[in-house]
Amino acid sequence: MRNLITDVRGLRIGHADDAAAATGVTVAVFERPTIASAAVLGGAPGTRDTALLLPEMTVEHIDALVLSGGSAWGLGAADGAMRWLAKEGRGFPVGPFRVPIVPQAILFDLMNGGEKPWAAGEGETPYARLAAQAAEAASAGFALGTAGAGYGATTATLKGGIGSASARAATGQIVGALVAVNAVGNATIGDGPHFWAAPYEREGEFGGRGWPAAIGPTDTALRFKGGTGQNTTIALVATDAVLTKAQARRLALAAHDGLARALRPVHAPLDGDVVFAAATGYSGAPSDPFAMTELCATAADVLARAVARGVHAATALPFAGALPAWRDRFGG
Repeated sequence: MRNLITDVRGLRIGHADDAAAATGVTVAVFERPTIASAAVLGGAPGTRDTALLLPEMTVEHIDALVLSGGSAWGLGAADGAMRWLAKEGRGFPVGPFRVPIVPQAILFDLMNGGEKPWAAGEGETPYARLAAQAAEAASAGFALGTAGAGYGATTATLKGGIGSASARAATGQIVGALVAVNAVGNATIGDGPHFWAAPYEREGEFGGRGWPAAIGPTDTALRFKGGTGQNTTIALVATDAVLTKAQARRLALAAHDGLARALRPVHAPLDGDVVFAAATGYSGAPSDPFAMTELCATAADVLARAVARGVHAATALPFAGALPAWRDRFGG
C-alpha cells in the first residue's frame, strides 16, 4: 500500500503543470472502461460531462477523469485527454468511431500570481496540452502538494495542493481518494498547525500533531480566502469493489462528509465542490447495505486524510504575496 489512490487496482494518475502560469492538470486514466458517478454540493461548480454520470443516464463507464486549474478556461483540458485516449483506441463505440468519455471538474486559480494571458483574451490556453502530457505520464506513483491541478491551489491562509490517501475497508476492499485542495476556508484549526482531519490521521501522514488541547471560539471562527469565487475543492474517490452506477453515486455523496471533516467552511455558495466516484470492479460487490456503508464511511475518511496531506505536502509559489506553505510556518 502506497497510501495513494493508485492502491485501488485499475487506475493511474498523471500530473502536468505550468510553473510560469502557476496552474496545472491532473488526469486519472482507467485501465478499462469504469463505472463512475459524481456528486456536486458546491454552489458554483465548473464541470464537463457530469450530467452523464447520473444513475439514470445511458453511458455507464468512463475512460479517464480530469481535474484542472484555470477556472472555466480550464474546461478545455478534457480535449487533450480525449485525443490521447483516442490514439490509444479507447472510447465509447459509435459506428466506426470511438468517443472517449472524460468528465472533468475545474478549480479557480487565476489570481495566484502566475502569468495567464489567455484570461485577458490573449493567446491559447495550455490546458489541452497539459492534460495530454498528464495522461501520458500517468503511473502508480505521483507527487503530492504543489503539482498538477493543485499547483496553483490555495486555502484561506496556507498553500493548498494535491492530496491522496487510501485504506482497506472492513469489507476487505480498497478505497482511495485524490483531491485538489483549493478551499474557500481552512484545513487547519485557527492559526495553529493542527488539521481538522486529525482524528483520521494514520502513521503521522500529515505531521502527527493531533488536535490542540482546546478549541475555542477564535479557532472555529470562519476564515475566508480574499475574494469571492476564488476557490473550489475537487476530488475523486475510487474503490476496487464492483458497484452499480447508483452505488457509485452514493459513494460520492458519502465522501463529501470527508470534505466537511477536513475543511471549514465547505460547500459554500461560490464553491464548486465536486466529488467523483469510480468502481474499478476488481474485487467483489458489497454483500448488503451494511457492507456498502463500510465503503462509504471509508471513502469519507480517506478523503479527509487526503485533504490534509495535500496541504501538508504543498510548497509555496515563488511570487510576491504568495501564501506560505504549512511547512514554512510549522516546520517538517
